[in-house]
Amino acid sequence: MPEQSDVTDEEVVPGGSGSTGRTAGRDHRLVVGMDGSPQSLAALDWVANLAEATGASVEVLASWEWPTNFGATLVVSSDYDPHADAEALVGGAVRDARARHPSVSFVPLVARGRPATMLVEASAGADLLAVGSRGHGEVSGALIGSVAEHCAAHAHCPVLVIRGGR
Repeated sequence: MPEQSDVTDEEVVPGGSGSTGRTAGRDHRLVVGMDGSPQSLAALDWVANLAEATGASVEVLASWEWPTNFGATLVVSSDYDPHADAEALVGGAVRDARARHPSVSFVPLVARGRPATMLVEASAGADLLAVGSRGHGEVSGALIGSVAEHCAAHAHCPVLVIRGGR
């Protein structure tokens, strides 16, 4: 399950103009997958615009895994901390998004696991899952990326895929 990052609650700005992001007792959540790519940053901005209009909260999720190897010796620096790197990535993206969308409630999340799996899990109960795609699927540029494709096929809510390029 994703963990909320170390960004403090004081940095979370509630929905503006008295908006609670609720309808009939239900919280409205929008989830964005964050990997730092221009496409994931564009997805965050698109979702933040939607959140401004609807009063929904925005969960920004980055995931990480320990590097794996297949028979080769893998040397990892003793100060390598992928969780801290993911927190810094999400924290920076959320700070920038808050500056552009001060009325939106952002929730930074970091999870250990495969990105596609963590995003599908986070989509449960969400109104929308948004991901960026660099188009590095089986045929580069012809298909959406493997994470985006997995999310589109398995998410528990509608999925928005922001593509790069033209």
